[in-house]
Amino acid sequence: MLQFIRHYLLSLQFFTRIPVTGRLAQWVGYSPAMLRASAGHFPGVGVLVGGLLALFTAGLLAWLPPTGSAPLVAAALGTALGVLLTGAFHEDGLADVADGLGGSADRDRALLIMKDSRVGAFGAIAVMLMLLCKVALLALLGDVSGPLMVAALFVAHVVSRTWPLLTIRLLAHVGDAAGSKSKPLADQISGVALGTGLLWCGLALVLVVYVQGATEFIAINMADAGLLQALLNALLASFVAWAVMARWFWRRLGGFTGDCLGATQQVCEVAFYLGLGLSL
Repeated sequence: MLQFIRHYLLSLQFFTRIPVTGRLAQWVGYSPAMLRASAGHFPGVGVLVGGLLALFTAGLLAWLPPTGSAPLVAAALGTALGVLLTGAFHEDGLADVADGLGGSADRDRALLIMKDSRVGAFGAIAVMLMLLCKVALLALLGDVSGPLMVAALFVAHVVSRTWPLLTIRLLAHVGDAAGSKSKPLADQISGVALGTGLLWCGLALVLVVYVQGATEFIAINMADAGLLQALLNALLASFVAWAVMARWFWRRLGGFTGDCLGATQQVCEVAFYLGLGLSL
């Protein structure tokens, strides 16, 4: 259990700006093997980040005036908080992937561009459109039901951090292995780590279905599909997005980089919101 907690805190330290410092950081420790094992807690990081965003958004919806603009304001501020909590870690990966694969058809040149810390036109446009899609889709869900919007935020942050584990499992890491901070994470994860990630995801889904069913606020004009069907549709949309991204990376790069994992998380998160929205 102590190892489980240490691996989780190391994942939290790597993927967020939530402070794991001082004596706590010393107790957690670090090694490439530990970082590799912590990959299975990537969805668990989504549980905390998504949970905080869900609570923040629920509070905003409760305090804002009950007008048609309230979901839009809550979606924008919630998205901003998500960027702050993660330090734009995944958005940065999306920008690098967009610059690299959009800027050159040559594999080696694309990888070189992705290593450049500067953001180009492709990267800036990709991040801008991604944030716009998040805010718009969350506002749409909020217009239907505030609780639906809150639940979607929580689940999407968990699910979108689960699919990248399949990328690590199935594709090879490419690029500068020696200079990549994500290389230990990118080594093929064990079945135990993959199982840990799937367990985090499954628990999050069960929690949302239980809470929404228990509080009777799922009567949100979804009588035909129902909550479970809507979740399945959203999961399917997110999975399809992952498959498209994984195939793209395999065809263009022959594998993936750490930036590819961040880009995958972003695309799968938006695809989840879209799949849910289409189920209404």
